[in-house]
Amino acid sequence: MRHHLAAEGLGQRVTVDSAATHDYHTGASPSGPAVDLAGERGYDMTPLRARRFEPGDFDTYHLILAMDRGHLRILTRQQPPATAARIALFLDYAHGQAAEVPDPYYGGVEDYRDMLDLVEGATPALVARLKRDFL
Repeated sequence: MRHHLAAEGLGQRVTVDSAATHDYHTGASPSGPAVDLAGERGYDMTPLRARRFEPGDFDTYHLILAMDRGHLRILTRQQPPATAARIALFLDYAHGQAAEVPDPYYGGVEDYRDMLDLVEGATPALVARLKRDFL
């Protein structure tokens, strides 16, 4: 996402972060297959560390995208009524498809590759939608 935003000249205007709905891996680096495959495609994930989504994130971010319906339900339940943050499924927001990005964590390299293909394929549409809705 950061790569695509920078290519559109929006890297300084949009803040991108990633957070989990649980604290299982807080402080940990991304998984080896994720780092390796991202590196093959020119993305450096080595500085990233896992963090848990915090209630204050609803005030910090205008748009919060969940990768699957389970996380969407958790975030929707946690959202305070007074916040203006939008919550949506990543692929639904990008493409208008109510589809999930599968979690490859317990799978193999092909599962990571499939997940990365989905995310990369949706990102240009997501950037276009961000430009239309927020910028």
